[in-house]
Amino acid sequence: MRKGLLFTAASVALVSSLTACGDSSSDDSDSGSDAKPKIGVILPDSKSSARWETADRKYLSEAFKAAGVEFDIQNAQGDKQEFQTIADQMITSGVNVLVIVNLDSGTGKAVLDKAKGQGVATIDYDRLTLGGSAQYYVSFDNTAVGKLQGEGLSKCLSDMKAKKPIVATLNGSPTDNNATLFAEGYNGVLDPKYASGDYVKGPNQSVPDWDNAQAGTIFEQMLTSEPKISGVLAANDGLGNAAIAVLRKQNRNGEVPVTGQDATVQGLQNILAGDQCMTVYKAVKKEADATARLAISLAKGEKGETNATVEDPEGKRKVPSVLETPVAIYKDNVKDVVDDGFVTKEELCTGKYAALCAKAGIK
Repeated sequence: MRKGLLFTAASVALVSSLTACGDSSSDDSDSGSDAKPKIGVILPDSKSSARWETADRKYLSEAFKAAGVEFDIQNAQGDKQEFQTIADQMITSGVNVLVIVNLDSGTGKAVLDKAKGQGVATIDYDRLTLGGSAQYYVSFDNTAVGKLQGEGLSKCLSDMKAKKPIVATLNGSPTDNNATLFAEGYNGVLDPKYASGDYVKGPNQSVPDWDNAQAGTIFEQMLTSEPKISGVLAANDGLGNAAIAVLRKQNRNGEVPVTGQDATVQGLQNILAGDQCMTVYKAVKKEADATARLAISLAKGEKGETNATVEDPEGKRKVPSVLETPVAIYKDNVKDVVDDGFVTKEELCTGKYAALCAKAGIK
């Protein structure tokens, strides 16, 4: 299977009812030492994607526990003020490495700069903070993610023998640099098709904060303005599902290809049902493990190992990075995501999806 291989080219759900959701652990064998490694992680929310609580928290916790280091993982639940409050508390508590998934670059930069001023090592996790000061960045090749989405939509439109399809686009949050990179990737595939007249460029809009409810409203408006939409480039599974829900109300689900990303249970079920064209699987465990290794090295005063360099266009600097490789998932290889342990058969193959799983070779 083509999953999780390191990208070597340079440059390029359990939801808490509390506002901030924390998880911490410590090894008390050396609690009196100021030099003891202590790592803080701030996750962004639980609303934009299930992955933050179901995957990232779990894998990071497991990696830190296995290494026997003290750690504190909290979730800002989309609240910028809470994000900064959590960071302040972590710095005060004595973390010597801070890992963040920013809510936007402005908030992220303020937190990173403060940590730097306190001598705390910093890592941007999954999202690069533009103009920020993180010493390292760990993510996926996000332009490649978008390229897979564009190629996926093109494949599905071709399979359906669509002629001059009108393509609508639900971009991710305008404050998330990853959304910009995804768009760079899929627009690189789709723009030439628009220019040649093979495709027709339909409604194109960004979804604030990756909000799925807003995505549904936006897509309803898109369909009202252009009823003949015949393909949807949705930047992740949540946005894709919002579009599918609207299409389902019009009995058009399955006849309009919709893309996604994150290989969520919901996204994979939509693919098995024929309502979603494809998703992009990002092996979060590999991303989390790479981040944990880097954070632990920094906490011990060691230099981290990287495999790439990413350009921060606002900060005009090159950020040492670890980049992982994304994988396109269609109905015929949904099984690979289960085999990799990212989702379980039990959570995926429930109810009406049991027969669909069996048909897809998921046993």
